[in-house]
Amino acid sequence: CKLKEDVLVLSEKLAKLSKTSINSSKPPSSDLVKPQHKNNGEKKGKIGGQPGHPKHERKPFSQDEIHDLHEYNLTQCPDCNCSVEIDLNKEPKIIQQAEIIDIPIRIEEHRAYAYWCKNCQTYHYAEFPAEVIKAGLFKAKLTALVAYMKNVLHSSFSNIRKYIRDVLHLKVSRGYLSKIIQKVSNSLEDAYEELLKILPLESKVNIDETGHKENGDRFWTWVFRTDLYVLFKIDKSRGSKVLIEVLGKEFNGVLGCDYFSAYRKYMKDFNVTIQFCIAHLIRDIKYLTSLPDKESKEYGEKLLLTVRELFKVIHEKSNLTESIFTAQLTQAKENIITVAIQEAPVYVDKDGKVIQGKREVKNMVKRFEDNGKSYFEFITSPGVEPTNNIAEQAIRFVVIDRLVTQGTRSEKGRKANERLWTVIATCALQGKSAYEFILKSVKAYFNNQVAPSLIPNTS
Repeated sequence: CKLKEDVLVLSEKLAKLSKTSINSSKPPSSDLVKPQHKNNGEKKGKIGGQPGHPKHERKPFSQDEIHDLHEYNLTQCPDCNCSVEIDLNKEPKIIQQAEIIDIPIRIEEHRAYAYWCKNCQTYHYAEFPAEVIKAGLFKAKLTALVAYMKNVLHSSFSNIRKYIRDVLHLKVSRGYLSKIIQKVSNSLEDAYEELLKILPLESKVNIDETGHKENGDRFWTWVFRTDLYVLFKIDKSRGSKVLIEVLGKEFNGVLGCDYFSAYRKYMKDFNVTIQFCIAHLIRDIKYLTSLPDKESKEYGEKLLLTVRELFKVIHEKSNLTESIFTAQLTQAKENIITVAIQEAPVYVDKDGKVIQGKREVKNMVKRFEDNGKSYFEFITSPGVEPTNNIAEQAIRFVVIDRLVTQGTRSEKGRKANERLWTVIATCALQGKSAYEFILKSVKAYFNNQVAPSLIPNTS
């Protein structure tokens, strides 16, 4: 009857409204009300270091790093007032301290004097060195510090300006700070373009994208994550044309990504091998288990169970031989595909025509019919992960940076962010200091020298 149909429609709408980061690809920030986790009677640990946790102590400064040494001596015994002798074989007690110096910056002045030429009847000035003109008010370390504060510490120009005014005792405008970022961006251009050039040659690349607004227009930040570096690109498009521009039409590696249509189109048009993210698949399956009709829910639960069996095998890898591990993975894969396609619920409509489940179930069946094998490329491709977590993790700090700093307002700003984010994420991946790399790049730029490389063992 119509009442039952209305109830079913409303139940489906309620299920859609109930989508969270657990049962869909929605970000955790969309979960307006976080679930309260009960401790089930378990005793909560005390705040601070836990029993058995290894103690971490800062490594002392070396003697070369110490600027001033203060020595304390005894002239007599503090207990009996007798004379005492120093024992240099016994280690002294040491307390090391660090402090900001009274004037934390050094001011330099460059003077080019005027010289009168009697023959020309005019004045000529001595030339400033090219690096002095290129640097302007801020030399390399201050320039690198501004970029570090802007993109690593997510500081706004207003806050950077306050820090420079209150701590360094310099007054600069937000406009000048923007020009500083452009200088840093120029210094990183070669390193960025070098990564962009070698990216299509990689054997595996994980990709993700996130949207944002700039002056009311929609843009997308793409992240390309490899084993040794991370590259960011901002584009107006979320389509496959970005993949073509960055990776080309002859990419021969494996892409790790979610099930977004741009990746599927790129795979279809250029026969690219793809590992679709199983974590995203699990979220979509969990959504099936939240649907109101019993058949769809049971189908989702059955499919979810087979995927969990796959991860049980993955977690048992260390206890299995390579051949057994591969065989069990392959069997788990076949079980998932079989359940997904062959055990989907079917219905008979009022005309007696057999139809295959609700729309969500149909979509899941079609997904496995068209691209089911692309969820299991990791079985036969060494080093390929079954999930796209590493790309999602790489793009996370970009979202934070945009929220805190209010993003960009121009093409120059977008390029600066692409390059700085690439440096920051790549240095983090390689265990290097982003500040040190930026400083080296700025120094090379000011002195017209070869820029450092982000590719390991080439700089």
